[in-house]
Amino acid sequence: MDLDLAGKICLVTGSTAGIGFEVAVRLAAEGAHVVTTGRRDEGPGELHIAADLTKRGAGDRLASATVEQFGRIDCLVNNAGGTDIRKLAALTDDDWQQSFELNLMTAVRTTRAALPHMQAGSAIVNVSSTAAKRPSLGMPDYSVLKAALLSYSRLVADLHAADGIRCNAVTPGPTATHAWLGEDGLAAQQGDRDEVLAKVAAGRPLGRLAEPGEIADVIVFLLSPRAAYVTGAAWSVDGGTVPIII
Repeated sequence: MDLDLAGKICLVTGSTAGIGFEVAVRLAAEGAHVVTTGRRDEGPGELHIAADLTKRGAGDRLASATVEQFGRIDCLVNNAGGTDIRKLAALTDDDWQQSFELNLMTAVRTTRAALPHMQAGSAIVNVSSTAAKRPSLGMPDYSVLKAALLSYSRLVADLHAADGIRCNAVTPGPTATHAWLGEDGLAAQQGDRDEVLAKVAAGRPLGRLAEPGEIADVIVFLLSPRAAYVTGAAWSVDGGTVPIII
């Protein structure tokens, strides 16, 4: 299916690996001009900008560089984020602040910087988590901040609907990226890596972790004109993990 994304200017944060990388690859395959960013020096985009989006001003510099090269921004994917396994009682003020900067403010700042360069027909997708809908006891700060990201997504959708700019969120569950599979990843932090991964997979109704490309496919669809009447939504892409209807 042609998603009518050819020629679109698409900015994808957190796109040097995992879900963001797959989004960038798929957008490029659709003929879009893709700008990637992350803390690594290289990415899959036509233009790649190394940046730490937890730092103030980084989102502004990213949007400015995109507009300088391409003239506008049609699509924005806020994918930067991450966490470790930890207990609520052990979290310090600094832990909360770092999670706030990474899991919420990266999206807030980049969106704020991008919106003046977006027009009717543009779209934003924020990558949240199942933990936003059903808090994870092992990821307390991440759960709270990803829930805030859902609220922010709805707010942006409502405020900019009249401008023809859509904003949606996706809520993936455990996904087969380095964040889960790495030697120091979320599975290894909870015990024997293989045993934890098997248990996590068994906890999904579909019986496995998601592949990052499966999440990316939904994101790319939501960015496309094929989803022109979808805004303010939080799409579960979690293999049926969270047992809710909406």
